Parts: sequence; C-alpha cells; structure tokens
Amino acid sequence: MSTVSILGIIVFLFHLGGIAAAIDAIWRARTPQGAVAWAVLLVVFPYLALVPYFMFGSNRFESYVKARRDERHEVSHRIGELPWRALISEQGDQGLPAAVKLTQMPMLGGNEVRLLINSEATFDAMFDAIDHARYQIVVEFFTIVEDELGQKLFDKLLARAADGVDVMVLCDGVGSYGLKHTTLERLRQGGIKAHKFVTSSGIGFNRFQVNFRNHRKLVVVDSERAFVGGHNISNLYTGQEPPLSPWRDTHIELRGPIINCLHYSFAEDWYWSTKQLPDLRMADIEAVGSMKCQALPTGPADGHDICVMQLLELIGRATRRIWLSTPYLVPDDAVFAALQLAVNRGVDVRILVPGQADHQMVFFASCLFMRRAFRSGMRVYNYRHGFVHQKVWLVDDDYAVVGSANLDNRSMRLNFELMVATFDNGFAAEVEQMLLHDFYESRELTQQALDQIPRWRQIASRLANLVAPVL
Repeated sequence: MSTVSILGIIVFLFHLGGIAAAIDAIWRARTPQGAVAWAVLLVVFPYLALVPYFMFGSNRFESYVKARRDERHEVSHRIGELPWRALISEQGDQGLPAAVKLTQMPMLGGNEVRLLINSEATFDAMFDAIDHARYQIVVEFFTIVEDELGQKLFDKLLARAADGVDVMVLCDGVGSYGLKHTTLERLRQGGIKAHKFVTSSGIGFNRFQVNFRNHRKLVVVDSERAFVGGHNISNLYTGQEPPLSPWRDTHIELRGPIINCLHYSFAEDWYWSTKQLPDLRMADIEAVGSMKCQALPTGPADGHDICVMQLLELIGRATRRIWLSTPYLVPDDAVFAALQLAVNRGVDVRILVPGQADHQMVFFASCLFMRRAFRSGMRVYNYRHGFVHQKVWLVDDDYAVVGSANLDNRSMRLNFELMVATFDNGFAAEVEQMLLHDFYESRELTQQALDQIPRWRQIASRLANLVAPVL
C-alpha cells in the first residue's frame, strides 16, 4: 500500500472519529454552548481536537454524578444528624436564601474571620496553626508541589504526626500530578493519611479524564482554625517563579461554627477518595465572634449549577456595587447578562483581572469578555504588579465572598470548589480597602487602550471565544 493511501486512511479515520466524538459531545455536554464548541472543533479540526476531547470533554458525566451522589448519601447517612441542620429553617432567610436551600449550608453566626491578603500572611498563619495542633490537621489542596514550600509543609505535618496528631492530606490527582507516589508513601510511613483525589472511583478507570477536578483549598486545625482561599502549595504562590511573580492571592482564616460545614465538605471528598469516613469530631462549636458566614461547596455532582446560581443570586441582590476579582474571566451568558442588568440599574460593577497570561488560550478568551464588559458600562482593571489569582466577590457594604472558584465554565460547572460568604460590614470594609489598593496597582481599561489592540490579538480573542465554554 502506498504512502498516499495510508495517509488517506489516517485522515479518513481522524474525520470519522471527529464526527463520532462530536455526536458524543452533543449528547453529553451540560450546556448548548459547550456542545456547539466541541462539535465545531471536532468536525473542523479533528487532528487537534480529538485528544483534548478525550481529556477534557468526554466525561461520562451521568455515571460520575450518580456515583458521587450515591456516596454523598452514604456520607450523610453515616455521619447522622448534622449539628447545623436544625438551623437551616431558622437562619435560612439570611445571606443567600437560594444557596442555603441548594447547598443545605446555612448562614451561621458566631464566627471570626481574618483577611490574609498575601502569601506571607497566609502561610505564616497556616503554619502557625499546624505547629500548635493538638489532635487533628486536615489539609486539602488542588496543587501540592514538592518544592521548598511543599517540603516545609511536609516537614511540619510529619513533626505533628510524630507527636500523635491525626493528619489527613488530600490533593487533586491532576493538579498535583507531579507529586510522586514515593512521596505519598513517605508521608504514610510517617503516620500521615495521604491520598490523591481521582475521578475514577465508582465508574471505572479513565486515565485521560481531567474533568471533575477537586479545586478546593482547605486547611482545618483542631476544629478551631480553618483556612480557605486561592493559594496552593507551591513556590509559585510565594512569588518565587518569574515571570508571574509577584503573585497576588487572598486567603481567609476562620474560627467558629462555620468550621463544621467545612468539615462536612472535606468528609465527602475524603470518603470518595478512600471509602473511609474521617473522624472529624463534628459537634457543636462554640461562638467566638459575631460574624455570619456561609460555606458554599459546589461541584459537578450538585443537582443544579449551584456555583452559577449563587453568583447570580449575589448579583441580583446588589443595589450599590459588585466588585469581582478573578484570574480567568470567561463567564457564561447568564452571568454576563446579570452583570449587564446590574450596570443598567445603576450598580457600580468593577472587574479585576490579570494584566498578563498564565494560560494563553484562557487569557485571549478573557480579553474578549473584558472588551464586552467595558462596552456594557463595567469598569475593568488589568493588574500590573505581577499575576492576580485571587477569587474575591464584594457586594454592597456587607457581603464578601472568598474562595477557590474562578469566573469560568470549569469552576462554575466542572470543578469541585469551595467559597465562603461573609455577611459583615466591618469585614466587607476590609475587603473594600484591599480591592481599592489592587485597583490602584492596576491599569483601568479605556477606549483608547481598546483602539490600540493589535489586529492579531483581536482575531486570537475571537477564535478563543469559540472554545470559551470548554475552557
């Protein structure tokens, strides 16, 4: 058989595979936009799109969701009646009522929250809590890298485990792909329960599956101090890796009854990965302050797109301002339309995004949404002093949300995320001052800047927008 004939067969098989995958995408995609994006790519560019589709798109969604929900019911059954359940009807009219109903996580009073506005403040507080742990440490991150920061964390955890502290470590199988099995074994030999979060549990093995990632960042020490936010465990997050340094991120430290809700979120993830229920000593936690907080764990196994819906609820309640900080601005049509409506009813809508890219495709797609946002009357700021990675939402003078969710389809629908909402004027004022400083360190988008964008970048943004629903 000639070389030409062989090439012809290969081309035919690629196109046949692309058509078959496009049909699969139309059948399985969660949104029409996602279905169209994958179908176009697979039919027109099957040589480029087939492998990414099997990694990102062919997610066996129904099987995964069923398996995850079954185990969620098992966790709930085995834990028994949770200490905050009785408060849902009592306090459910506060904060985000729809989110309370959807997540079964109420707005709880009696908490204290501290804003940690950079990596130094975050890791100093986190490591201090670990050093003083008496009986239990829970660690959950999307990315743990065995570099200087990662080794520092491991050394501290091993030291506490040697003193009899119960230590549990959970990291994502893709986000922490570089973390070696030998490292996990070393931690286990040192008395630490260490596992990777994988998507194959309950639905068979799929080595190419990179959807349904556990993007949460959570540390809980002795049921007394908890940490939630945008930082992962890597030197990148301490600003030691150019060209993205200095790294701008935000975490919060929490104390009080809200920790039980964070424990429950971790229990579901741990049970999914290990088939064992962690002993988290979930009980009534005494009030330590006056702040109201609500844990907002979301993921692809939810009955609804809760991450999207809670953001829509927040936008809808705004009367004065909505300030959003996100590293990736690729919102769906519903979120973008809600922001446009907010602008038209007189709300001050500001969006803080990076001024440089860490992922080119997402950055180009974000650039198109920046232009659309500006032309809709929103104020858009490009951060100039390094890379901004924080996920912070501020609404009016009382509502602030900090956590792990980006404003893109992956966080809104495909990842397991964890945000914490706070309802407190004093804390909202702190977040306001932090964001005002970030705006000062940024360049506000203007019409003149838009007119100077090179044609090639405009074309790249348009092309990237075609695949925005699958980014």
